Amino acid sequence: MKLTGWAGYPQHNAKMISPVSVSEIRKKLKEGNLIARGNGRSYGDSAISKSNTVSMKNFNKIISFDNNNGILVAESGILLADIIKNFLPQGWFPYVTPGSKYVTLGGMVAADVHGKNHHKEGNFGKYVSWIEIIDCIGSIKKCSVNENSELFHWTIGGMGLTGVILRVAIKLRKVESPWIKQNTLFADDLNEVIDIFEKNMDATYSVAWIDCLKKNKNQGRSIVFLGEHANLSDLNIYRKKMTMNANKKKFSISIPFYFPNWFMKQRLIKCFNFFYYWNQKLKNSKRLVDWDSFFYPLDSIKGWNKIYGKKGFLQFQCVIPIDKSREGIKYLLDEVSKSEVGSFLSVIKRFGKQEGNFSFPMEGYTLNLDFPINEKSLELVNRLDQITINFKGRFYLAKDSRMKLETFLKSDDRIKNFLLFREKQNLSKSFNSVQSNRLGL
Repeated sequence: MKLTGWAGYPQHNAKMISPVSVSEIRKKLKEGNLIARGNGRSYGDSAISKSNTVSMKNFNKIISFDNNNGILVAESGILLADIIKNFLPQGWFPYVTPGSKYVTLGGMVAADVHGKNHHKEGNFGKYVSWIEIIDCIGSIKKCSVNENSELFHWTIGGMGLTGVILRVAIKLRKVESPWIKQNTLFADDLNEVIDIFEKNMDATYSVAWIDCLKKNKNQGRSIVFLGEHANLSDLNIYRKKMTMNANKKKFSISIPFYFPNWFMKQRLIKCFNFFYYWNQKLKNSKRLVDWDSFFYPLDSIKGWNKIYGKKGFLQFQCVIPIDKSREGIKYLLDEVSKSEVGSFLSVIKRFGKQEGNFSFPMEGYTLNLDFPINEKSLELVNRLDQITINFKGRFYLAKDSRMKLETFLKSDDRIKNFLLFREKQNLSKSFNSVQSNRLGL
């Protein structure tokens, strides 16, 4: 069968099964080169093995929940959307969430996802209490900070290369309502947007949409969104009533077909950026928004990846260390603006201190760009790779679909320690993806 990540590139002929029991997974383990797959929302080929992809979609049950301390135990194939559906009406929400709710719990652990609050509250892995994982001989090992701790720390952010994640215990956050107090700020250039982030380090959530095509004095023009969970005292009677139905269905649209390849031209993206910027200017800068709109705006557009055409698209996400962020991101934006390729969805966030053995974030600024697949965009991201390396940055493996081995090896001095762990635990033949083979992991 044909398998891709969410970006639709690259495409591979691959064998995949959807087991319903641990015994079936153990049988597949004997074949080697196994990789577990959640909902296919990583962008590239990190959840694809050409010979042995194991879908965990049937392992999707809630095991238990402790309402006193917010500890949820669930199988790895459960969707984040289902966790929120079950527990937000009870006043609980994930501490860390990525930009889509259609990811699995196991995938969130494997990628050690980050959210809009990393600068203040860290990675997803910080809120993982323990993990049950099927190792290379089929044994189920429970690991935590205090038990099988080395396996625990390398599994968080290990991209599924340490075993098959079976069950996970995570801590949820107590909230009074599903509403977010959003404050919108506008920055005329890159220095101003970074200044806004630095002045608002106490904000729980912060993220900026950035117009990557602006040049000269307006390079880096951005809209910064700050957010806090709203308390009941912040709500009027109408919103208090709506709070009782946190899962009320929202209007959504569906993309029924692939757009033509020419659709994502730079001129069209410039028009979109212009209207998006001024549309936000017309809205109240401080307002209440629902949780779905704040955290998952793209989820309301079903099949939005089809906008890029049948060839798909690629995501580029890097982080530049804090002392080099202003200069490094300026160089990246220079390269994008002078190319003939535009990024439709461009985001910048502030990261806090580095956590985890092999997790992506480090203290600094992360830039996330996407480009339709064509020869120019592939050449462009190779240049962006080199700029990132020059500024001592690193790359997010959950977004990668085309990075070269030599680039990856230059980007992260922790790679050798991960490889040593894989070798020591005899994992190298048992767990592999197309991505891990491409990057020498």
